[in-house]
Amino acid sequence: MASTYRRRFGDRKEGRLLRSLPAFNKFIPFIMPQRNDRYVHYEEAMEISAVDRRLRALRVEGYKGIGLLHFFIACHIRAISMLPGINRFVVGRRIYARDNIEIIMTVKRELSIDATETTIKVVFEPTDTIFDVYRKLNEKIEEIKTSDDNNGTEDFAETVSHFPRFLLRAAIGLLRVMDYFGWIPQSLLDVSPFHGSMIITDLGSLRLGPVYHHIYNFGTLPVFIAFGPKRHAYELDRNGNMLDRKYVDAKAVVDEGIVDGHYYAQYFQAFQYMFQHPEILEAPPSKVVEDIF
Repeated sequence: MASTYRRRFGDRKEGRLLRSLPAFNKFIPFIMPQRNDRYVHYEEAMEISAVDRRLRALRVEGYKGIGLLHFFIACHIRAISMLPGINRFVVGRRIYARDNIEIIMTVKRELSIDATETTIKVVFEPTDTIFDVYRKLNEKIEEIKTSDDNNGTEDFAETVSHFPRFLLRAAIGLLRVMDYFGWIPQSLLDVSPFHGSMIITDLGSLRLGPVYHHIYNFGTLPVFIAFGPKRHAYELDRNGNMLDRKYVDAKAVVDEGIVDGHYYAQYFQAFQYMFQHPEILEAPPSKVVEDIF
């Protein structure tokens, strides 16, 4: 359902100011002004037995290469449709609700040591299914891998990297001031890897376990998720029968300035439910909850 909200003074290009938050919530960015003052670590072993079966079936149906990365992103999008507070951000000591869902990840053009890497940003809607995630993400990755040209992020970095150090430092300082007041041009926000809903990394593709990756003080990213390779675990059920279950270990670093611990608990519980019932991500949500005003 489309929002009837009209933009007001104090809103930003990428989101609207939350004016009805409790006073304590508004106070937190002043007590903990840096994002690394507020971040919280969380880890979970996600059972993927049901997900793995469903993804194998989808690959047989023609969704070549669909995997856990698509599934994690689809889970995050669906969680936002139910818990929109996860898509907030803190900047300039104020809390905002983001207008869209922007997922960021780093992509190597080839799996080799010498291959260049870049960041991509993909925009999603809260009604997107795993099939929408598969299509949008793969289109963006293919565009990067088949192009020899730099993207906007690389072009900007290439330009400013040639500045003398004192000018580069001044330029970054200016960007921080512009970000504080919401003055960064939309063209830069569109390519910035520091502004978005969530950044995710699939370390399982490199055969590495997940890491706790910091979230950046610059920009607006509130969530960083890393997950590792699949693994087997032999467990006993309640009747004493041996079961072979599959898991993937995931770690998240989140900004507690946007919502409290109870809200994040619901978010991670939603992840657990979707991993047990992966089929629900194949259809749009019946309802999209809008954030408070």
